[in-house]
Amino acid sequence: MFPGFSDKETFTSIPDSFFHKLLNEIVDIDELKVTLYALWRFEHMEGALRFLMAQDFSGCTPHPSAGLDQAVARGSLIRVERENSAYFFLNSPRGRAGAAAFASGKGKLPSHSSNPPLERPNIFKIYEENIGPLTPLIADALKDAEQTYSEEWLAEAMEIAVKSNKRNWKYVEAILHRWKEEGHAKEQDRRDAKEPRGRDVARKVEDFLKR
Repeated sequence: MFPGFSDKETFTSIPDSFFHKLLNEIVDIDELKVTLYALWRFEHMEGALRFLMAQDFSGCTPHPSAGLDQAVARGSLIRVERENSAYFFLNSPRGRAGAAAFASGKGKLPSHSSNPPLERPNIFKIYEENIGPLTPLIADALKDAEQTYSEEWLAEAMEIAVKSNKRNWKYVEAILHRWKEEGHAKEQDRRDAKEPRGRDVARKVEDFLKR
């Protein structure tokens, strides 16, 4: 039995047109599965050229080929044939541009299918909820920070940045660097970044940023 969704996972954005139009039109379960799977995979990809190969859909349904054919016929996905292999793009402005470029011969052919995205660390969700959108550069910075600092430190540093109205990674990073150099306050003295300690932290971080 499914245990339910947790408060530590991230969520995938689904276009409104899926619910307004496609959900009422799709009657085949294989087409529904490959469409939802494609939306999930494409959202977690980076770069201008985002596509999936037929074998990428093998884990989402026992009969992906039939579902892909119907999704392409409906217009949800775009299929491009190159060197006897099929590549699937989302029928969106980015996907259409990528499909057209790929069909014209641009873009390196992959040597193997792509891997599904790993479950994102909870700290990514905390950043998006408190600081701002998660860009590839910020994601890399967070991954590096997780190797040095605990999730508790990272979450608290973001909380302090929010309370100080400094919603940017540079400020969060400065807090973490200061704690690493000067030592983190003990639990009973932290007061969750509230006043007056919040003002003291903000002042020390501003001094750190000026170095």
